Amino acid sequence: MKFKAIKGHQGIGMEVKDVTYVEAARWGKHRGWRYVLGLVVIFFVGLVVGGIATPRIAFLFGGQEGLAAFSRLDYAAFGPVGGFVAITAIFPFFLAGILIAVTLVHRRHPRTLITAREQISWRRVGQGFVAWFVPFWLIAGLGQYFFYPDTFSFNFDLATFALFVPLALVFTAIQTTTEELFFRGYIMQGASIVWTNRVFLALVPATIFALAHLLNPEASAGGWLTVFFNYFLVPGLVWTVVSLIDGTTELAIGAHFANNIGGNLLVGVAGSAVNAPALFTISKFHATYTALSMLVVVPVFLAIAYGVFKRKTPTRFSEPRQDRG
Repeated sequence: MKFKAIKGHQGIGMEVKDVTYVEAARWGKHRGWRYVLGLVVIFFVGLVVGGIATPRIAFLFGGQEGLAAFSRLDYAAFGPVGGFVAITAIFPFFLAGILIAVTLVHRRHPRTLITAREQISWRRVGQGFVAWFVPFWLIAGLGQYFFYPDTFSFNFDLATFALFVPLALVFTAIQTTTEELFFRGYIMQGASIVWTNRVFLALVPATIFALAHLLNPEASAGGWLTVFFNYFLVPGLVWTVVSLIDGTTELAIGAHFANNIGGNLLVGVAGSAVNAPALFTISKFHATYTALSMLVVVPVFLAIAYGVFKRKTPTRFSEPRQDRG
């Protein structure tokens, strides 16, 4: 497979070449030990600082009882909205850790985790959202209703849902963007310092992404079928390959947000990792149907992303500075 390198502008003297966001890993300071230090910073801010702060957020929601519920991971005790916030409250800290690591450890702009250009194409992010949202929720979401209508139930608590919508939009955007910046951004860029082989670069973040989600209830309910199709293949491998082809993580950021916001607001699964008060809830997770639907969703997604939406060539590019340091 041939990957396009059209995404940035790098020049020393009269030599000019186009670079992808993966190659932007060599801007700033990029020795291997800096990526190890960067991971330490990310996990320290995310787990340690976040681990200190999130219980206090739980205390604000429920006082001492809320703190006790949080310590035993009983998020249901906070109610549907509070439980969602309690679960996702850790992601702003991981996001902060990523921004600190890239800015202070690697001395380059955090934007380089997304693109080598001077500006992020929010249009492309939006195209990724539409390209995934339409086929996924029509085929994997609405399709389940036709096959398993008895498992669907409507959420009649519209007041709670209305309160939940703005929180879901904000926290889901933070969660999905953080995961993209980490797995398809930082991890892939770090892997590229080790080996630039495209197969290697595709497999590393996809594998780590799947392993990081093994504790999700859906993984236990669906077994190897769910782990392979719904975590390793999609979004792990497919969105990683798309990022390599596109040279940016813009499409993946939009697609990931479309995937999760639909699950939080439209059709949720009872007992899922984020038990959000969606409009509709499926009482049973159908692993086989969900996995098979990916075989249809992915080609349609690619057709929309690259057939309907075509990337426009920008007129402005990044001005990189290489310093192995």
